[in-house]
Amino acid sequence: MRLRALPQSLSCLVYATLALTESLSLDALYSFSGPSLSDPTTFSLPQAQQLFVSIAICSTEATSPTFFVTNNSDTTAVTESTSSSDVFQIPLQSGFGYWTGTAPQGAFLTVQNIGQTSFQVAVSNGCMYPDQVVLYSILILPAALVHELLPSLPLLGDTTNTQALIYSYPFSPVDSSPSIYPNYTLPPANLSAPSLPSEPPAFSLFIAPTSSGLTSGPQTACAIQSASTSVSVLTNDSWLRGNEGWRSQWLIGGLTPSTNYTAYVVQDQVKLSGPIYFSTKSPSFSCPLVHSLPYCPSTSYAVPLPFPQSPATFYDSSTLPQSISDPLLQYMTNFTAMLLTFPCGRDLYSPLQTCESCQEAYRNWLCSVSFPRCAEPPSSSSSPSSPTPALTAPQSGLNARNPNLPNVSYSYQTVLPCLEVCNAADRACPNFLGIKCPNPRFNAASSYGVGYIDSSTQGVFGGGSTGTAQDRWGNVWCNPS
Repeated sequence: MRLRALPQSLSCLVYATLALTESLSLDALYSFSGPSLSDPTTFSLPQAQQLFVSIAICSTEATSPTFFVTNNSDTTAVTESTSSSDVFQIPLQSGFGYWTGTAPQGAFLTVQNIGQTSFQVAVSNGCMYPDQVVLYSILILPAALVHELLPSLPLLGDTTNTQALIYSYPFSPVDSSPSIYPNYTLPPANLSAPSLPSEPPAFSLFIAPTSSGLTSGPQTACAIQSASTSVSVLTNDSWLRGNEGWRSQWLIGGLTPSTNYTAYVVQDQVKLSGPIYFSTKSPSFSCPLVHSLPYCPSTSYAVPLPFPQSPATFYDSSTLPQSISDPLLQYMTNFTAMLLTFPCGRDLYSPLQTCESCQEAYRNWLCSVSFPRCAEPPSSSSSPSSPTPALTAPQSGLNARNPNLPNVSYSYQTVLPCLEVCNAADRACPNFLGIKCPNPRFNAASSYGVGYIDSSTQGVFGGGSTGTAQDRWGNVWCNPS
């Protein structure tokens, strides 16, 4: 986004009518309402070797205000100057605007054509290069408070007829150090999460029915916040989804069945992540959500289980029956013991894989097949050219893959695990463990989703019909975890 210098005549017109109304401080967020401001209005900006000004439009009006910045502190000289090289217009895209430059003597921000528009201004002395400011990707982030449209999206776990499980983008990676021979150990079957990072970002979730047109207005945190719908937050905490890193996790209730929704996540009041889209299931959908299982950290979807005992409306590690969790933990314990018969940390069976990556891949596969993912058939309104999910036929009773699941009184369909989940364990583990996956050319499609991520014939990563297990539009083709 390049900043354009104003023509000389417009520069003189703007600064001939300057009337300072307020001084803006560094690292503070200011909100303004059009009816309370004179037009034009000018703000005094602080001195900084590198000044960064960000603008966010918070309301939808017929026309947007125009924003100008000068880093010449002598306003009279600017008015009389024959040059406009130190006067810049801040262009707006999707409600965002940025300016950065030097201001050793301070600067001024002038707003024209304000009308009824409300907007926010944040000023910082963070380091950013103007040629690297792009609408959907900011390569060098200033350390202080600035408005931003983040390139990383929230993640949909799954939905029921009235609930949705949604995650923020990862905000902190997993901090772990591999074991060293001879004191080589692997994580236990029942994982315990490390301490939450100190001072995690402050996240907020905002949701509205897609029919409300949330995406048609300014794509700024303040605009989304004012236009979103009030929802019931059943739980909100931080969750470590395996090697994906820490995310903020929301379980939302009170949604309307068979409805399309749009969701955004706001970080620190000013940074916007999204949108993503999802649909709630039909009123007859009966599978409850399962999530927050330390031994299956990526499991976050609806599973064919009886409805949990009141007052619970979902399953987590505290409510999931031990008749389901105990066998799974025993499988994981036995596999780890067998894996450690290999001299992990001393000998290498692969230049790319380790015993840790083997155990992690096996855990992901074990959880994906132990907890079938409930689904509904694609609606008749779906595009005939779009790929359909890897659904099995309607079934009820015990699951063939996991006989430890209790009987249910309703019928359901399942989204099959992605074949790549099995292939990842096959690639990551030593040959002596005997992990074998079905061939995609023959019988793999009867038990796995085939051809969605990798090509069904040549196994080219990303060469499948969709190249991914799910997208931001709420489509899920196979179960990746």
